[in-house]
Amino acid sequence: MSQPPCEPGPAGRETARKQAFVPRQGKRPAWRPRQLRARAQGADRNGFVVFLRAETTGGLLLVGATVAALIWANVAPGFYHTVWSAHAGLGPPWLHLTDLRAADWVADALLAVFFFVVGVELKRELTVGALADRASAALPVAAAAGGMIAPALICLALTHGTPGAGRAWAIPVATDIAFALGVLSLAGPRAPAGLRTVLLGLAVADDLGGILLIAVGFNNGISPGWLAAAATLLATAALAHRRRYTSPLLHVPLAVATWVCVHAAGVHATVAGVALGLLVRARPDPDETEAPATRLERHLGPISAAVVIPVFALSATGVSLAPSALLHAAGDPISRGVAIGLVAGKLLGVPAGAWLAVLLGAARLPDGVRWAHFVPLGLLAGIGYTVSLLLAGLALPDTRVEGASTAILTASVVASALALVALRTPLAAAGDPGARGPGTLAEQAGGRAGPIPRTRRESDGGPAGGEEPPRRAGRRPRRGRPSRPSPTTAPDERGGAPGGPAPATRTRVRRGPRPSPHPR
Repeated sequence: MSQPPCEPGPAGRETARKQAFVPRQGKRPAWRPRQLRARAQGADRNGFVVFLRAETTGGLLLVGATVAALIWANVAPGFYHTVWSAHAGLGPPWLHLTDLRAADWVADALLAVFFFVVGVELKRELTVGALADRASAALPVAAAAGGMIAPALICLALTHGTPGAGRAWAIPVATDIAFALGVLSLAGPRAPAGLRTVLLGLAVADDLGGILLIAVGFNNGISPGWLAAAATLLATAALAHRRRYTSPLLHVPLAVATWVCVHAAGVHATVAGVALGLLVRARPDPDETEAPATRLERHLGPISAAVVIPVFALSATGVSLAPSALLHAAGDPISRGVAIGLVAGKLLGVPAGAWLAVLLGAARLPDGVRWAHFVPLGLLAGIGYTVSLLLAGLALPDTRVEGASTAILTASVVASALALVALRTPLAAAGDPGARGPGTLAEQAGGRAGPIPRTRRESDGGPAGGEEPPRRAGRRPRRGRPSRPSPTTAPDERGGAPGGPAPATRTRVRRGPRPSPHPR
């Protein structure tokens, strides 16, 4: 009797696999060691790096930096303002960098890294992400448009006629993506995955709108020469990406030079970060394990979350919490307009924009997202922290910035608390049965896209169209006797046709002699 062949051990299998491997001509070997493959795919065993890449990390660090700034500004206000108002000029006067303070370097230079990450994320979402498909992108874009128009109108109405409030309407249009995603992650399984996709697309579209406002509405007189130089450098960076030159030795000097030219041109320097981020490739080549956009987002995302945003919050949220300062902010029309615009404007505008898009048939609700979820979604969009603080410093004079910062901080805290409460209510957990799943508003108002289930079994996934499952006719057969023919194989007294389903309406069957199993 022949013996079955012996199975080779792990070492034997590895040796056979290496011997059977034939490298392709002109390309890298397809086989790599396990460690290199894991590193290329982004598997990192460093616990600190994994913590920084978590969604809740950015929100936690932002909250910690805000609390530290409030404590610092109220315990030692003189030292706080001395540090961030210190003169930190650099370079020759023609570069326009000699009059910058420490807070200006944070808002103009350090925050450009954050906007570069936003630009990379926006490029990825527009190319291969949630905004790549027009039908999928219509809902968050429409919600973002409503969430920008309604707060601006509310703030404009409440600040009409107030001195120094000419451009305050732009402050409540933005959404803080890190803070909002951190608050949403605290809801746990109560928030569906589709809600996170809509929130991400909404926040990215809001950031894009805020960036356009910064570029168009808040410039200090555009210099055509410097702007042409910045455009030339951006074209060079785009050509380098097209030619697959991805070396940091080329792109880092290009990024610094572009930032200097954009700042000298009179446009806010953070626009350079967004423009450079939009040039990064978001689709990988066949011989690449990941796209450059994914790789940059993976490497620079933790730096933005752990360094850039907390330092900016530390420099921008040092407001006084004295009772007199809080009363002054509460009585200031600009502060009231900003706070009410962020909370009430986003709560009204985001659902209204989404509802209008679905009503017109341009968008559909994602799977698992119901209209009840748009209440916490609008509240999450009211967390306009980072970009709103930046817009407040650009749109208002220095005497009004502290009151607007207090309003932004208060509105963000209130919106976060209300969003968590709304996500934990049974309404958001159960939702409206008529608005369940994807479908246009007309389908959800007048009926589903298919036949309405009429039986409990059909609602659980049974036959559609009001059909009842086949049932037995007459009495149950005794043990040992042949069973009666099914209504789907022979006619019965209810009018069923041979080979067809039983009618949906049940009638009382008159008991009598058992029908013959072989009808004529």
